[in-house]
Amino acid sequence: MSKIKVAFICVHNSCRSQIAEAFGRHLASDVFQSYSAGTETKPQINQDAVRIMKELYNIDMEAEGQFSKLVSDIPDPDIAISMGCNVGCPFIGRPFDDNWGLEDPTGKSDEEFNIVIEQIKHDILKLKSRLNHNEI
Repeated sequence: MSKIKVAFICVHNSCRSQIAEAFGRHLASDVFQSYSAGTETKPQINQDAVRIMKELYNIDMEAEGQFSKLVSDIPDPDIAISMGCNVGCPFIGRPFDDNWGLEDPTGKSDEEFNIVIEQIKHDILKLKSRLNHNEI
């Protein structure tokens, strides 16, 4: 049986969803496959997110092949999670299974990035646990 496919979605697929994909790959790849995407793309992943993930967790998202992608560029997910819809939720052709409601730290301080990164890590581990216990 193949692993559950989880997609982390935000509008530009450049920051929060990329962090979630990276943590999913590093902390939960034994339980689910992680993808991230958006309804628009950016030329590169948020460079503050790349730098801070390297500093805190030695995870180099760009070196591991992550890049900004459209929803149509990833496999159909079994679970779709919105990272937070401050301005508007992206439409992905189906309802979201969850909305993590995270503020976008783009353009903010490293401290604000750290708060969002730690929340995403916590949410990934919680999702992994819930899937392991068949709670989803």
